[in-house]
Amino acid sequence: MALDLFDKIEKKRGPLGQYAKIAHGYFAFPKLEGEIGSHMYFRGKKVLQWSLNNYLGLANEPEIRKVDAEAAKEWGLAYPMGARMMTGNTNYHEQLEAELAEFEQKQDAILFNYGYMGIMSTIDALVDRKDVIVYDAESHACIIDGVRLHQGKRFVYLHNNMESLEKQLIHATKVADETGGCILVITEGVFGMSGNQGNLKGIVELKKKYTFRLLVDDAHGFGIMGPNGRGTGEHQGVQDGVDIYCATFAKSMALIGGLVASTENICQYLRYNVRSQIYAKALPMPIVIGALKRLDMIRTRTDLREKTWTIVNALQKGLREHGFNIGKTNSPVTPVVLNGDVSEGKNLALELREGYNIFCSVVIYPIVPKGTIILRLIPTAMHSLEDVEYTVNSFAKIKDKLDKGEFRTDEVLTW
Repeated sequence: MALDLFDKIEKKRGPLGQYAKIAHGYFAFPKLEGEIGSHMYFRGKKVLQWSLNNYLGLANEPEIRKVDAEAAKEWGLAYPMGARMMTGNTNYHEQLEAELAEFEQKQDAILFNYGYMGIMSTIDALVDRKDVIVYDAESHACIIDGVRLHQGKRFVYLHNNMESLEKQLIHATKVADETGGCILVITEGVFGMSGNQGNLKGIVELKKKYTFRLLVDDAHGFGIMGPNGRGTGEHQGVQDGVDIYCATFAKSMALIGGLVASTENICQYLRYNVRSQIYAKALPMPIVIGALKRLDMIRTRTDLREKTWTIVNALQKGLREHGFNIGKTNSPVTPVVLNGDVSEGKNLALELREGYNIFCSVVIYPIVPKGTIILRLIPTAMHSLEDVEYTVNSFAKIKDKLDKGEFRTDEVLTW
């Protein structure tokens, strides 16, 4: 007799779901309320938050709010109705694509409704069962899910390890020669957990020895990395070597949506083959109008990028001077790596939020290895140097308590 699906799910729970009973509403699915900024409200109490990827502070920029409101009033949220391919295309959608392509120094660009689904479907559309994918071991879930859709061979290389990548390229080349297929290498511009940049320069250099195309997911790089905010490829001087550039609007743009930029032929192919877009309703007009304004501010308001990097440098310098391990981050993403178990991670977060009114993301096993706690901070243009000073000093006190074992308990955290 077949098992009942619901019975199986109720027993399964999942690696994160096992903590749902104690975590929901506080550690998972928390509610930050009030105006988006460095200080918001959590459970009725004002906190200094370091968890929003609003790098340039555009979420509550007055000019942005005005454009968003006027676009919503003029167009509403329904227009255009239907998928782009059928009835949902407009001049504004095409204008945004053209401006994004020009900004990223590519021939063409396509809008995504969401970065996550867009990247998944782009990977699916680019390769068939004869082709081979080679991807970084620490790739984001959207890349992993896209790779899972692939019915051909796939090889993973050690994170940012060019020697490992070359070994996998040798394997991939042999397979592609046998199948008559192609090779797609996938990595991230900035890795969202560690904050270190993908070695795009090293990957592009390998094109001299191997035949492959490079797809980069630059969610945390778009708008903030590089002298003009074009992303990690620009930052490393290899934007021309990035064949398929993907990014989301959810971070530097503080919006919904995303993009893929490439050659004119590739983009035209993707327009007719990326399933998550051709079978989905077009982005509402206020989102498109708002994205045009945000892109303009990324191009012209260089002061916002400069302010962000001032806060980034001050925060990371202060943490390092106090002996904190922040890994090899070379981006705004700032991970504070500590030793401790799951229960210590929970108690540490409680102390930060209740004792110091600091809200940041606390990452524990199974997202990171057992015995490791990561406090991930996202410095932005919204923050001040006073925010940095208070946070660094508070973290120093917390670390002293953690080292003394004051957060250690015998508590078993389960469903």
